[in-house]
Amino acid sequence: MKKILVLQYSQTGQLSSIVQSISAPLQESPGIELTTETLRPLDPYPFPWPFFRFLDVFPECVYLDAPELMPLQIDADYDADLVILAYQVWFLAPALPITGFLQSEQAKRLLNGKPVITVIGCRNMWTRAHETMKVMLDDCGARLIDNVVLTDQGSLLASFVTTPRWLWTGKKEPFWGFPAAGVSDQEIQACCRFGQAIEQALGEDAERSDGPLLQGLQAVEADVSQIQSEKVGYRSFLIWGKLLRRIGKQGDSRRTPVLAVYVVFLILMIVTVVPLSMLLKALLAPLMKQRHQQIKTYFEAPSGSGSERMEEFGCGK
Repeated sequence: MKKILVLQYSQTGQLSSIVQSISAPLQESPGIELTTETLRPLDPYPFPWPFFRFLDVFPECVYLDAPELMPLQIDADYDADLVILAYQVWFLAPALPITGFLQSEQAKRLLNGKPVITVIGCRNMWTRAHETMKVMLDDCGARLIDNVVLTDQGSLLASFVTTPRWLWTGKKEPFWGFPAAGVSDQEIQACCRFGQAIEQALGEDAERSDGPLLQGLQAVEADVSQIQSEKVGYRSFLIWGKLLRRIGKQGDSRRTPVLAVYVVFLILMIVTVVPLSMLLKALLAPLMKQRHQQIKTYFEAPSGSGSERMEEFGCGK
């Protein structure tokens, strides 16, 4: 009997749906014991998320100042054969409840020496958070063997409108020609292929090796054009986050005027720096093909974007 531990935090419920799709084949397998734990902050983050309360968490996100969590239901010495860690991206960093868990002594005991599959559900920018996650997993003694990334449907411009609308108002449905917010239902349902591949791999003891279990299943697609924008945004969060942390702790009303100024700064940066950066990247693209491919390969590791095994797995098979 193989034991799988699923650890998740989902503010909107979308990530829970993704986890359920991946878990479905595992729950039905007679050779697998599946345990799912949902991380719960002592002070829950609301959904919908009021604008300034949403913005007020970014300093803590980038500086990894995590909240206190409720205790997990399982014993800290639970001996899993595989761990699936599902998380959202907040301000180019792992969501604070996930950070809080990974900084705990219980995480070190649960994850030390264990193979881990990370599952990310986000708008479109995840590479900076993934780099942070790799460091935190390494600190826990875990082995990252796969990474699955699902991003919001629609164009970059569309999700720039639909995702904040969903987060701040709870309205997810299509409107004014924009698609529904979040990851598409079809893509969520298709995540069952990962569960099927995991079931097969565990039957062959493949989790004991250092290789990926989900290669060839289009687990992740890295958009190289977004990586430089992530770097710029992350530096901005660090600079302004440092200032805001000096002013007061999260929830301190003295932060609000500075956050308002930062919103203006952010809008100006989006309408000036970002377009210029995109133009420059487009002009240099022919000269950077090899470098871009190297970057793409790096961020898509270990699972990769290949599709050579897609016909082997799928819902209903």
